[in-house]
Amino acid sequence: MVETRDSVSEVRETDSPSVGERPRGPNRRKFLGQVGAAATFAAGALASPSVSSAQAIGGSSNSPGAVAPLAGVNNRRVIEAFEIRVAEAIQDASVPAATNLNNGDEARYADKGGTYTKGLPHDSFGRVNLNAYQTFKTALNSGKFSDFEKIIVGGTRTLNGPQAGLAFDLEALDNAQFGQPQVPPAPAAASDQNATELLELYWASLLRDVAFTDYPSNSIAAQAAAELGFQPTYLGPRNSRGQVTPNLLFRGVFPGETLGPYISQFFLQPTFLGSQPIDQQQVTYMPNIDYGTNFDEWLKIQNGIDTGLRNQVDPQLRYRGNGRDLAAFTHADVLYQAYFTAFLVLSGINPQPPGSIAFGGAPLNPGNPYNNSTTENGFATFGGPDFAATLGEVANKALNAVWYQKWFVHLRPRPEATGGLVHLIKTGRGNKTDVKLSNVILNSHGLQQSFNTYGTWLLSQAFPEGSPTHPAYPTGHGTLGGACITVLKFFFDGNFVIPNPVVPRSDRLSLVPYTGSDAGQLTVNGELNKLGHNVTFGHGIHAGIHWRSDSDTALLLGEAVALSFLGDRAKTYNEPFTVNLTKFDGTTATITNQ
Repeated sequence: MVETRDSVSEVRETDSPSVGERPRGPNRRKFLGQVGAAATFAAGALASPSVSSAQAIGGSSNSPGAVAPLAGVNNRRVIEAFEIRVAEAIQDASVPAATNLNNGDEARYADKGGTYTKGLPHDSFGRVNLNAYQTFKTALNSGKFSDFEKIIVGGTRTLNGPQAGLAFDLEALDNAQFGQPQVPPAPAAASDQNATELLELYWASLLRDVAFTDYPSNSIAAQAAAELGFQPTYLGPRNSRGQVTPNLLFRGVFPGETLGPYISQFFLQPTFLGSQPIDQQQVTYMPNIDYGTNFDEWLKIQNGIDTGLRNQVDPQLRYRGNGRDLAAFTHADVLYQAYFTAFLVLSGINPQPPGSIAFGGAPLNPGNPYNNSTTENGFATFGGPDFAATLGEVANKALNAVWYQKWFVHLRPRPEATGGLVHLIKTGRGNKTDVKLSNVILNSHGLQQSFNTYGTWLLSQAFPEGSPTHPAYPTGHGTLGGACITVLKFFFDGNFVIPNPVVPRSDRLSLVPYTGSDAGQLTVNGELNKLGHNVTFGHGIHAGIHWRSDSDTALLLGEAVALSFLGDRAKTYNEPFTVNLTKFDGTTATITNQ
């Protein structure tokens, strides 16, 4: 029998719920009621053509916002699942598309010298072949798989997954709904801001093999801090007197990041993956071997041609303690690996004996609904499996969101490409590029120091292939990191102070207790914030392949993606809850289904 609107209401309000059905609570009723009229319209639009208009109309005074799914569906729980999906889709669709503007460099320079062109063919001065560039733009503008297959590339390297930015998602806002204010236009190529970020990269390349614990006594670190501190457009942290000190180099500015050792405790503390121990040592690369400092080699890298060079592995496992270590980690990591390991560290803090009522691990977020329960615990919801799986789920959504920004909005070139422009200008061939760079970099002490070291004005790279073949802004590692960090803050108590902090020795072969005066101030939130910059600066500033603003912006974008995702996910939990978490800017975000 074909059900009418009234019969559907009857099924929903019966006193005998279906298996797995629970009485509809006031919170879920309120959520569905908020989108009642819109959901009714959407149900008609989404329903199969075989369903009559009467069947596609839902809702009554007893069931606000209800919508009828396909004919023959009369299980209360299935109907409610359908309603939730439609209601969330309507709620997300009510958010307008974001403002997404680039910095104008693509239109500004006829030779595209301020735009990402890596992997396409370039002439002997590094200028992109404009015919090839047009095939690239045709694909970006059309979004067709067939057009991406027609892009003219310069070597054997392929472009890194541009179509991910066009993927849709069934949970969280769409990629096009993220943008400003989290993602403003990138600094323009000719700006002082861009030049300052490039200067920071040159200094980082000179410090790649210096242990972070040795920065306070290292003369190069002192010079880097002094010159960067002199720049009004330097956006890294400063002390109370406005100075950049060696200890503050290459750190982030979010709360807690300037406390304690440079390396986050989540990158150092031993833990377990089930019964398998993880001591956090890693494979790293041999020191003083850098790449891309020969112009012919640099040109091959821009064209996507294999140089034949390979990273040389250090046979000794080490703890992460310098820029090259962080670069090596991010060269091979499973992208959310650092955050999954952080979850394992949090789960292993203060272990409890088997059978103990106490939770073995760092305290959960005070809003976890099971915190005070004496009869049950979280598991697939608000428990360990939920924590672990959610990290992987949000990571994918964050990558798709940032890929949209990279490929379809900003197309920011990699630092290595701009280093090539520096080289042209400094060798008297500035007429071979349309871009005029700021004297902040051209007349800098850091650039001269790099030339004295490498005999070239090019920016040295930690990897023989230079950057990945996708645009710089924002970073993938950073966006994913911002999302995963937000999820960990959602599940764990961010104010918990991490016990027994450690720091690696200068040779990175062992860990020792950290005994600084701020040792008792290293909270979960602060060390997660620090971990985010450790990872994205490791992949960026220390490797030479990303700008500082790529990372800072990416973390904020990832946070926005995660908050949208968690807001949608909240409606699906059976447990009533309200969770507060501290955002990167220090303000509080609230996720609730009440």
